[in-house]
Parts: sequence; C-alpha cells; structure tokens
Amino acid sequence: MALTPARTMPGVLELLPLDQIAFQRMLDTIRRNYERFGFLPVETPAIEFADVLLTKTGGETERQVYFVQSTGALEQGEKPDLALRFDLTVPLARYVAEHERDLSFPFRRYQMQRVYRGERAQRGRFREFYQCDIDVIGKDSLSIRYDAELPAVIYSVFRELAIGPFTIQLNNRKLMRGYFESLGVADPEQQMLVLREVDKLDKRGAGHVRDTLTGEGFGLSPAAVEKILAFVQVRSSSLQDAYDKLDALGAGPEALEQGRAELKEVLGLIHAFGVPETHYALNLSIARGLDYYTGTVYETTLNEHPQIGSICSGGRYENLAGQYTRSHLPGVGISIGLSRLYWQLREAGLVATAQSTVDVLVTQMDEAQLPAYLALAGELRAAGIATEVVLEGGKLGKQFKYADRAGIRFAVVLGEDELAKGVVTVKDLRRGDQFEVVRAELVKTLRVELEQAAAMG
Repeated sequence: MALTPARTMPGVLELLPLDQIAFQRMLDTIRRNYERFGFLPVETPAIEFADVLLTKTGGETERQVYFVQSTGALEQGEKPDLALRFDLTVPLARYVAEHERDLSFPFRRYQMQRVYRGERAQRGRFREFYQCDIDVIGKDSLSIRYDAELPAVIYSVFRELAIGPFTIQLNNRKLMRGYFESLGVADPEQQMLVLREVDKLDKRGAGHVRDTLTGEGFGLSPAAVEKILAFVQVRSSSLQDAYDKLDALGAGPEALEQGRAELKEVLGLIHAFGVPETHYALNLSIARGLDYYTGTVYETTLNEHPQIGSICSGGRYENLAGQYTRSHLPGVGISIGLSRLYWQLREAGLVATAQSTVDVLVTQMDEAQLPAYLALAGELRAAGIATEVVLEGGKLGKQFKYADRAGIRFAVVLGEDELAKGVVTVKDLRRGDQFEVVRAELVKTLRVELEQAAAMG
C-alpha cells in the first residue's frame, strides 16, 4: 500500500516542542498582562453561522472565508451555512448582542484564539493564526479615558515580552477627517481614496503621490496636496511636542477640533497611566481600518526593526454590534496577531528556542529499583518540580543524551552506590558537571539550582 505523504497545508505555524514552549510563554505573558488590567476571558466557537459572520456581503473578507460543510450536506448538494471565524471582532459583536442582558458594562474582555483566512500562501502570511484581543464595550456611551488605558496595557505587555524598544503611535480619525475637510476633501469616500494614495508614500515617493492627487482622478490643488503631505509626516518627540504640533494645525471644522481635543486628553492620560513619554508618540499618518474606526487609532512598532511593521494595533469604534442589536455599543480595542509576530521575531533573531518545561530527568540504573525512582519523582513533583522518569532502561550515557536533546537541564542518578550512602547524584547537562546531595536535601538543592539557571537564562 502506498504511503500518504505527511504534510501540512501552507500558511500554518506548526512548531517543534521547544519552539512551542517559547510561543506558549508569549501567550502566557500577554494573558497575564490582560488579566492584570482587569480584563475577563471569553472564548467563542471557531465555527459561526455564515449569515451572522458575514453581515456585510462582498469585499476582501468574504473572499478569504473558509466555509464549513458536513459530509452529509455535501452529498445533498446544500450550500454551506457555517463558516470559520476570520477575526475575533465579529464574534465579539455577536457575543455581546446575544448576552447583552447578562453582561456588566463597560464590558472588558480578552480573547486569545485561532482565526482562519484564505490568505495567498507566502512567507509570514498565515491561514490559521492566533489573535490576542482586548476590548472595552460601553452601553450607550464610553468615556474617552478608556482610549488612554489601552496603550498602558500595550506598554505592560511589550515591556514584559522584552523584545526591544517600541513606540505606541497614535492618531485620531476625526482629526484626519476634519483636516481633509478643511482642504476641500469633504466626501468620506474621497477621503478614503486620498488616504490610500498617501499610504503609498514610502513605496512610491512623494513625487508620485503628488502627481496622482493633483491629476485627473482627484484634481486637488497643489497647495492642498502639500498640506496633506505635511500633515501625514507629523510626528512628536515628547508629550509637550505632541501638544504643540496639534495646536500648530490651526483652527478647523468641528471634526478636527473634536479629534484634537480627544487626542490631547488621551495623550495626557497615557502619561498619567505611567507610560513613559519615550514609548508613545503622535503619528498623523496612521489611518487603520478606514471604514471601521471612528476616533483614536493605535499602531505599535519596534524602534530597531521597523521592517516588521505594526506589532499591535487597534482603535475606537462607534457601534460594535449594530448588525445584531438596536443598542448603541461603542468600544475601543487592540489586537496582537501573535503567530505572525512570533514568526517575524524568530526570523529577526529576537526570540530563541526555549528550554524544556521539564526540570529534571530521573534516570534508571536498575530496573528492580523502579519503585524507588517513581517515589523520587513523586517527591519532586509534589514540590512543584516538573519531572520525567526513564521507564525503559538502557545505558546511562544514552539517557543523558536523551535529556540533553530534549532540553532537560538536570538529570538525577539513584544507583546502587547512591542508595547505600543515602545520597542522589545531580548532573547539570548544560555545564557538564555533577555533584552529590543528601536525599533529604535534594528538593531544596534543586530549587536553588533551578532559580540560578532561570536567572542566568
């Protein structure tokens, strides 16, 4: 019989155990920080009703959706009525609308689950990937103060992840709309088209963008185009500098004034939340989700690795669940696409393979003494030390080699000599040395060794 080749589909992140541990520790760090700020866990099904998931027909999103169909439905030629979630925001909207009466508002949730998109196969683009989201949802209204809290969460997460210096960059969609309106670009659709062209600055250069915006399709005046190009290049170097640059925009329509006031309040409160000025800045080029976000928008980038792009993004939206309920549910949220981020960090050499989650291997010298080995392992586990026992014997050197390859740092030996003397031999496989310790002192000694190993990385 011909063997079926063992293979995975393109666009999935399948890791070896020690890499999976590194990925899992990033997940744990993110979860810990989300909970530290008072967010509650939510999980939604991977599969949703297609008509609930795809409340807006057409567009890029629907072309990337994986539909789900049972074999029975396939045989009957039925059209799929189920689909895999493509993000965590739409399921959140459905969840809040469905459980609205049972939730306390403002509703603060975190969600860390896989999502699925039919992305074109290429390096660093995934069809199955983890998103780690937090959102604060209000009932009827939600204070702008929550827009300032989320950067504090971002700062806490990435400071603990320790992947290098980073900057949380902020803008406000109202400010952008108001500024464009002041230059005669009042139609939201035209504003979106202008933003798309401006977004090509880095790739095609200012000359190309200038020619496009003054050309037939847009017909903007050269003076207006120069002001737009200057606007999107505004960056701040400190909190006071951000205030000054916002003031320098001059008076404008109501949307501009509202956006400026919101940005000033958010920037000041971020400082009050304890985020150092070195870690957040004004960046008026950020647009994010042109048809979704309505106010504050965020993007976080690594200072020394700008090529990685945004490592955490999000913003304020006016009505989360308008497709499912008549209630007005404004919110603000952020998302970390962890699978892509982990892959990029690993490619850049910023995260390494982790050590094993197993602390100690109890070796087997004599099969007749297996009960003694199991008792020793039980004692270590009861003390909180993750322990594996060799259940099938063999040469001691081979057991050490197994431990070393599996990433287990310490091996303990309880042979005939050790049993006679009431001691245990501990071998540090990374340093290549070993020592004897009295059996009663083993737990205490191993704890010290493990703490020192953790401190040294």
